[in-house]
Amino acid sequence: MKSASSRLASLEDIGGDEEEVTPLELFFDLVFVFAMTQVSSFLANHLTWIGVVRGVGLLAVLWWAWVTYSWLTNAIPAEEALPARIVLLAAMAAMLIVALAVPDAFGDDGVLFGLAYFVVRVLHVLLYALATDPETRDAILRLAPGFLLGPILLVPAGFLDGSMQALLWVLALAVDYGVPLVRGVSGFSIQASHFVERYRLILIIALGESIVAIGVGVNAGGLALTPNVIVAVLSGILLVFSLWWLYFDYVVLAAERRLVSATGSKRAVLARDSYSYLHLPMVAGIIFTALGIEQTLAHVGEPLGTIPAVALGGGGALYLIGHNLFRLRDTGTISVPRFVVAAGACLTIPLSMRVSALVSLFALMVLFVGLSGFETARSEFRQTVRGS
Repeated sequence: MKSASSRLASLEDIGGDEEEVTPLELFFDLVFVFAMTQVSSFLANHLTWIGVVRGVGLLAVLWWAWVTYSWLTNAIPAEEALPARIVLLAAMAAMLIVALAVPDAFGDDGVLFGLAYFVVRVLHVLLYALATDPETRDAILRLAPGFLLGPILLVPAGFLDGSMQALLWVLALAVDYGVPLVRGVSGFSIQASHFVERYRLILIIALGESIVAIGVGVNAGGLALTPNVIVAVLSGILLVFSLWWLYFDYVVLAAERRLVSATGSKRAVLARDSYSYLHLPMVAGIIFTALGIEQTLAHVGEPLGTIPAVALGGGGALYLIGHNLFRLRDTGTISVPRFVVAAGACLTIPLSMRVSALVSLFALMVLFVGLSGFETARSEFRQTVRGS
């Protein structure tokens, strides 16, 4: 973890040594491991278009909670300050209640979900306002109305159902995600290498969910380890390996270089856009791909249904599109091979509904492994980044 930061630190003096990711931050992230597992389970148990939309809403809410705390722990030494440590652990406990309520967040546990989530977000704003310098305190207070209004809307949403419930969820997400765009993020100070490391780790968590999905797909179905199942398992894990490779081989190094080189409010804006917003499509892509892998193992000798097929191929495409949006925001360039493979991933969707799920998973794996190998051997951008 440290080697990439060390290589890039020489690019620009960023004002002294930055804090490493602390054990408390890693411990805090464990509750999000469970929360992501809950979202994956929700999607697997609600294979309808309404279920997919609700799953995306749940992921967006949970992601934004993690994002806000990633900025908080980047700004204060929560490991060292006892009151801050206690508040962070309290937020972790509240977040566990949120995660436990995920399966029925649009039903009987909707009010509990909204109240616990509001507590998580209130603790974030309070700690940010009380434990930071005056400039940062002014910045968080500027965003606080939106950061609190959005989450509180989820409480009355828990009393409703149907279109009114959906409307409140949309408004809550629009306000919560929109306030940093409308009010800006000037006044926030970003420790670049520490910030990048936090997002690396959350990508690892999401990728870990994909590996768990493979195990769940085998064990939950009570599948015998037949040749077809073994080929599906190996295809799934190779696909996950390639998802890891495509992010960690050079993309994250180039992104860290860009964030380190930015200063002041430009760094904060870049952190907001490239990480807080544009990492969400990547995480969503990983989770949907994991769902597709799990469903493939459950129906290894049969065609996939429409939603599992869209999850498998569309999840892979969304992941690569997220990469290109990330690169476009950081460098003003895109990867044509990644767009081509994203299009190819979309083409596997109708294939998945006509042939064995094993064939479509294998085809998707070949596309992604081929892309990883092609870029490793031929990408000039990669050679520039890795050679510096």
